[in-house]
Amino acid sequence: MKKLFRIVLSLSILISLCGCHGTKTQSEFVMPEEFDTSRNYEITFWAKNDTNVEQANVYKKAAEDFEALYPNVKVNIKLYTDYSRIYNDVITNISTNTTPNICITYPDHIATYITGNNTVVNLDNLMDDPNYGLGGSKLGFDGPSKDEIVKEFLNEGVINDNQYALPFMRSTEALYINKTYVEKLGYEVPDILTWDFIFEVSEDALRKNDDGTYFVNNQNILIPFIYKSTDNMMISMLKQLDAPYSDDEGNNNLFNDTTTALLKEIGKHGASGAFSTFAIASYPGNYLNAGQCLFAVDSTAGATWMGSKAPLSDIAEENVVDFETVVRIIPQFDVENPKMISQGPSICIFNKADDQEVLASWLFAQFLLTDDVQIGYSKTEGYIPVTYKAQNNETYQDYLSKAGIDNDEHYSIKIAASKLLIDNTENTFVTSVFNGSTSLRTASGQLIDATVRNAMNGKEIDDEYLASLYESINSLYRLDQASGVVIDKDLGPLPTGSIVLLASLAGIWALIIAYSIVKKIKKN
Repeated sequence: MKKLFRIVLSLSILISLCGCHGTKTQSEFVMPEEFDTSRNYEITFWAKNDTNVEQANVYKKAAEDFEALYPNVKVNIKLYTDYSRIYNDVITNISTNTTPNICITYPDHIATYITGNNTVVNLDNLMDDPNYGLGGSKLGFDGPSKDEIVKEFLNEGVINDNQYALPFMRSTEALYINKTYVEKLGYEVPDILTWDFIFEVSEDALRKNDDGTYFVNNQNILIPFIYKSTDNMMISMLKQLDAPYSDDEGNNNLFNDTTTALLKEIGKHGASGAFSTFAIASYPGNYLNAGQCLFAVDSTAGATWMGSKAPLSDIAEENVVDFETVVRIIPQFDVENPKMISQGPSICIFNKADDQEVLASWLFAQFLLTDDVQIGYSKTEGYIPVTYKAQNNETYQDYLSKAGIDNDEHYSIKIAASKLLIDNTENTFVTSVFNGSTSLRTASGQLIDATVRNAMNGKEIDDEYLASLYESINSLYRLDQASGVVIDKDLGPLPTGSIVLLASLAGIWALIIAYSIVKKIKKN
């Protein structure tokens, strides 16, 4: 009997090791029939505000207005200046069960959060609840219904057929152009720029005067084209060319022939000095405002930093050069079929033992989608509201119509960037979200940064170099380990080895029971 028990224990351990062939499943939240207002709740909200005081004030006002409607709920706000810090803190706190109630985050990050057991609330039941769901009858405020949220933005929070996030704000990338300098070189700015056009103009901009200064700006410094997010640059270029990046199964398809051709072209312009990146050169808006850059790609949310009249410019006033700024969608390969990435913060809710506490969190999450919050936040930067309701609100339409009447709330470039996304919502795309998609995204940007850096140092960007780069990036970000890991994916039947172990375990337990019965009969 002792030997049998040792075998059973050993087999149980083996099965526990080989049985984890899937990821943790998030159980569905059961909505309470009523929100218990006789109790007091304290919920924590982690948010990002880019050191923008106006954004912090929007969060503060939202909490105060919500607490006025629900006096039994206290909202504590913790502000971050970086999404990655929120992500790292959440990962750390998952292990100690001290996650916040609500946080501003990205779906890529949520895909990692939910690999834990019941960490993030599945929102499907909550959204559809007739009382406390989206547009529910028992809400204490005028929140949007499900149909009043922009469907493209709402779908970004779906991970493997389950809604884990609500959109909060949305942005895309925009191309900020020094039109004055482009025209000085003899070019006209088209409605949609191609990659060939932008690289041609950037190379031409390297012309110099007899004294060694650049012809276009009469300065000693010029980087014609700077891209802030090389992650988005690589992803967007591949998407525009219908080339592989990742699939719905979570597989890494980044290292392909199209990527190789793109890196060779990018390396060529990096070597000449016509192109650089944020990681190498620093913030593109600073170069643009100083007249040291013709084309700067940054988020539409960063529009308040772009242009010679930018209210949040980071350089000294005496270094700012006066020029005409125009905003366009990012460069395209096919101007008839433009594609641009959709990005921006989402809201997720973390599971807690107290269902009423989760419901309080859900109510505040919905309150963040009300018109006052959405419009107030969108005015701080080049974000746009995520609801049709707020976008069509008279207050928001009036805000858009007053572009350029001042260089603060109605800064023309900021509003132009917002309109750009509103007009191109149907042209936006998102990438597949899975456990490991954050690493793959970062790796795609590292390919460009490393290529440009090495090209600037005289390295030949050839097949041998790129093969070595792919190998090192794959090893650094463990992409071969992350690929194929999909949240809540049905991975099919158990492996044969696991079936054999389970069958053996069942047989051994049957022998133990039979032995016990026989022993008892003999004793009687």
